[in-house]
Amino acid sequence: MNSSAPTTATDLAVEARGLVKSFGAKGSNAVRAVDGIDLEIRRGEVYGVLGPNGAGKTTTLKMLATLLPIDAGSATIFGVDVATEPHQIRQMVGVTGQYASVDENLTATENLYLFGRLLGLSGSAAKRTAADLLERFGLEEAASRQIKNFSGGMRRRLDLAASLIARPPLIFLDEPTTGLDPRTRGQMWDTIRELVAQGATILLTTQYLDEADQLADRIAVIDRGAKVAEGTSGELKASVGSSTLQIRLTDKSHTAMAAQLVTNVLGEEPVLTPEAGGLNVPLPDANRAADVLIALRQASLGISTANVAQPTLDEVFLAITGRHTEETDQTETEEVAV
Repeated sequence: MNSSAPTTATDLAVEARGLVKSFGAKGSNAVRAVDGIDLEIRRGEVYGVLGPNGAGKTTTLKMLATLLPIDAGSATIFGVDVATEPHQIRQMVGVTGQYASVDENLTATENLYLFGRLLGLSGSAAKRTAADLLERFGLEEAASRQIKNFSGGMRRRLDLAASLIARPPLIFLDEPTTGLDPRTRGQMWDTIRELVAQGATILLTTQYLDEADQLADRIAVIDRGAKVAEGTSGELKASVGSSTLQIRLTDKSHTAMAAQLVTNVLGEEPVLTPEAGGLNVPLPDANRAADVLIALRQASLGISTANVAQPTLDEVFLAITGRHTEETDQTETEEVAV
């Protein structure tokens, strides 16, 4: 699904057409980590890329950031070709990966100073920038502490600070809150919102559905290297029904029987969570929930809980891909190849 708002080339921070990346032996044995993905990311928005481990999220980001060559297709960033002008692209983007890129044996100040000098800042400008970023990310009290003594959340904030030294207009955040506690995740979300308010464009990859829901203006769902859906959070939720009937059975062994009954009543299949004896039933009309419940009762299928709610992104992802975001397809994981 695509957002209907028209865009022009000057509106776009990122435009990609038919991106392909393969790993492994050539020919039929090659694994396509990215298989013909198109992207249009508007200036000043947060664009979320949602998918399970191994879906192709990180590989797509690495191609756009010039960290991996593009096998097929094309991409531009602010109108500049990624394949032919990699040096210019690197001057326009900041990248924060899944794992902190800082030196554990240096202090926070030393890390940021080093990155500043590597990016061409004078000694005084690098010191000033390091101090400003440490204050901005709430790390000034830890400025002289070695990174190996930092918590995971502090490392992630410092890594994000390092990617902002050159004040890039486009920031790639690859699963920036992986492994963080809820409080630190919230702090990172606030920082991301501040960056957008200051004019940045952000490409955010994540497997956390609530993160995409909270931050992204638009979301692309990627599965097995292909983009399978796109839209705002509301549009994606509406694609699986205006309401969802969430049912838990008293006997989970009856899940398949209940699913068939629901399909007979409504004409479409529910999303199953068999391990919990659950069914999430998309409803074109919330009043149809009564039809389902009556049919289950007549079939003597006991219900422990039932409620009607707006669909969640988790239900959207299950409906589109048939699996949860945390599930990994071992035959197509980009971790093997990158």
